[in-house]
Amino acid sequence: MTAHAAESDPVIPPMPERTPKALRRAIAEDAPQLLPDFDKHWKRAIADTYDLGPVPAFVARWWCEYAIARDPGLDAHVRDLHRRAAETDDFAEAQVLLEEVSKIRYRTRELEPGE
Repeated sequence: MTAHAAESDPVIPPMPERTPKALRRAIAEDAPQLLPDFDKHWKRAIADTYDLGPVPAFVARWWCEYAIARDPGLDAHVRDLHRRAAETDDFAEAQVLLEEVSKIRYRTRELEPGE
């Protein structure tokens, strides 16, 4: 029974190299819903300005976005935390929920290519 459950678990793609080109390719393949925003952000922050200074921050942001989106379970969990935070009238509860999102995003920063 355990083997059957493992076989039905989604395969989470590995993290790409930490470059804009590799990250864009991974997003296009594994999380295409992010691609329009990725491309708009690249154009606005890098391509239109001819400034490479923001590239590290750009990669860091989209690294986290991809890390979450590539894992359907994690993506659903983060979306649920956001939904619950938006729906509650209890400020303290919303704060706890959003802090959990922040912790998840912080942990994704530590992922290495291939993980």
